[in-house]
Amino acid sequence: MSQQSAFFKVESTDAVTRARAGRISTAHGEIETPVFMPVGTAGTVKAITQEMLERLDARIILGNTYHLFLRPGHETVFDLGGLRKFMSWDRAILTDSGGFQVFSLGELGKIREEGVEFRSHLDGSKRFLSPEVSMQVQHALGSDIVMCFDECTPFPATREQARDSLELTARWARRSRSEFDRLKDTLQSTAVSPALFGINQGSVYEDLRSRSLEQLVEIGFEGYAIGGLSVGEEKRRMYDVTEFIAPQMPADKPRYLMGVGTPEDLIECVARGVDMFDCVMPTRNARNGQVFTSRGKMNVRNAKFARDERPLDEECECVVCLRYSRAYVRHLYNCGEMLASTLCSYHNLAFYLDSMRRVRQAIVLGEFAQFRARYLNRMREA
Repeated sequence: MSQQSAFFKVESTDAVTRARAGRISTAHGEIETPVFMPVGTAGTVKAITQEMLERLDARIILGNTYHLFLRPGHETVFDLGGLRKFMSWDRAILTDSGGFQVFSLGELGKIREEGVEFRSHLDGSKRFLSPEVSMQVQHALGSDIVMCFDECTPFPATREQARDSLELTARWARRSRSEFDRLKDTLQSTAVSPALFGINQGSVYEDLRSRSLEQLVEIGFEGYAIGGLSVGEEKRRMYDVTEFIAPQMPADKPRYLMGVGTPEDLIECVARGVDMFDCVMPTRNARNGQVFTSRGKMNVRNAKFARDERPLDEECECVVCLRYSRAYVRHLYNCGEMLASTLCSYHNLAFYLDSMRRVRQAIVLGEFAQFRARYLNRMREA
């Protein structure tokens, strides 16, 4: 049975797990879910061109509010027609709120009710982000999916710290909703029919996660994200929290697990009901010579690949695997050639995106449970 809305539609569900296949409709294209979204922090996916992303059929990428706010500045991007025109990308864009980056600054940032005062990591200048400023930046950028400004709860956190953090996040969510709605269809926005997602917090405390979600649903959002995970907790805890909270999220809205993860994480969390993922791992690891394959992770810089004529992944049909050998890619790393990062980044993104396409197909065909078992067993063989 499909659940419908103008923005999101569930098209198939798995009979054994909570996995589901759906479709998100934006002004800049449809996005089939489950989906992995490549991270384009500063308006670029590192080492990858937009043409490459199109060849990979990436339907949506991320931009980073914090970094674009600092450089080149959202006013500049706005004057140049919005982020999509600025970076020459005609497909969908999701922008994060800047909350996680501010959380990562540690002592450089001071959190108060109004927002966060922080010093730029670029030049030390004093800057300020709040729910209102975050919405103004994201509207200026022209995002298809806008994230509420939230406080990312650190780990470990006491119950009291987690409770205070989720309450602040809820108050900021209300302010984000109000400012987002005020800016829609105004001259201060380059966005076309954007959607706003709320972010669930509560650390590893299940009752606090439920409390946070109740507050968000009361406000009302086009989608719901799970934040504050993959920040240092054990993987089993991340899985357990996801398994607990994802099914409680509105069934007719997309569910987004932020900042996760490995290919295995994606498969496991799809099984727990998640629709959307993002992570820097495929490109970050690629720059260090680590590639993801159907048999697990592989460091192509290892000496044993010096004369290896095989592709990075013998079962992959991306343009890198069809053309280049492990020996050649290893040689590029040893020579300090930039092409090494590009080739491995392209392959890793191809692997992630193809994995999600195969996941979706398995759900539609009613074979996800079997697919999941085969996929994870092969990963463990490495």
